[in-house]
Amino acid sequence: MTDKWLDIKQIARYLQASKEKIYKLAQRGKMPASKFGKEWRFKRELVDLWLLKNQCKENDGRKKVKKRPKYRVGAD
Repeated sequence: MTDKWLDIKQIARYLQASKEKIYKLAQRGKMPASKFGKEWRFKRELVDLWLLKNQCKENDGRKKVKKRPKYRVGAD
């Protein structure tokens, strides 16, 4: 396993997300990150595992979508 550390710009590009979104997640402890001095660093392998673990649990803070009621064929 390669120990690859990324800075905020690199991880934002890797995840195709804004730097602001990454900052918020890191500051709130929502994603794996380490702070070196004033700068955040992200271990790519840990971020990948975090994504896999959380892919179905969160919907990015957006309002949950209500499911449509199921309709049965032939029901009045």
